[in-house]
Amino acid sequence: MADSKWILVRNAIDAEIKAGQLKPGARLPTEPDLCAKFDAGRHSVRRAIAALSIEGKVRTQQGSGTYVETPELIKYVIGRRTRFRQNLREQGLAPGGKMLGHSVGKADEKVAQALGIKPGDQVIRIERLTTADNVPIAYGTAYKPYDRFPDYIHRRTQHKSVTDTYKSYGIEDYVRADTTVYTRQPRTAEAHALAQHPQMPVMVVSSIDALLDGTPISYSQVAWASARVRFSLEVEPEDFPIPLEMERQNG
Repeated sequence: MADSKWILVRNAIDAEIKAGQLKPGARLPTEPDLCAKFDAGRHSVRRAIAALSIEGKVRTQQGSGTYVETPELIKYVIGRRTRFRQNLREQGLAPGGKMLGHSVGKADEKVAQALGIKPGDQVIRIERLTTADNVPIAYGTAYKPYDRFPDYIHRRTQHKSVTDTYKSYGIEDYVRADTTVYTRQPRTAEAHALAQHPQMPVMVVSSIDALLDGTPISYSQVAWASARVRFSLEVEPEDFPIPLEMERQNG
């Protein structure tokens, strides 16, 4: 019976979430309160919370508490002109985030290839956490060629968005040149930053942004919380050229 107590606790909390007694964003009672409420031990309560976390129904933020996840996933559109702030604002969400760290170092072969520079060339490495309505949704690292953006960190702190920062360099427009999406288990730092269980997979988006002439200006690898975000691929006409045979038929 003791071994199955955690299942009863898990089911009871899940039922309260489904019934709307615990609403999205609501903080669950503290661990001692849950133990008293369900007449269960700490081990059973912790195991129940862990199970709900793996299922994407709650999230635990260290030093703050455990919260009910939102039932509706954020729709994030990936297209030729993917813009973080625009994506969220169109859904009535407040975009946010903070820079967790930055440094200047030498590009390895992978970063150099993505940015069209030589291995060993200097790049700016930026570690950042992004949020929607103050809920963490993405954590990752971006690389910029140092020669093109030597004071990027200073300028980024002066502007609200990457787009505005680029404009300060005279770059009025840029596009997504390449995007790769795959899933994997989160690394320890990712799970901690995203306030999710280490067994909940993350979606990793590896991308290259470029000028309209094709010159790469950024390479990033970002882990997204899979319980909170779903991706939609936006296809523009130029992404799929008309086959030669069709051109002949219509010409």
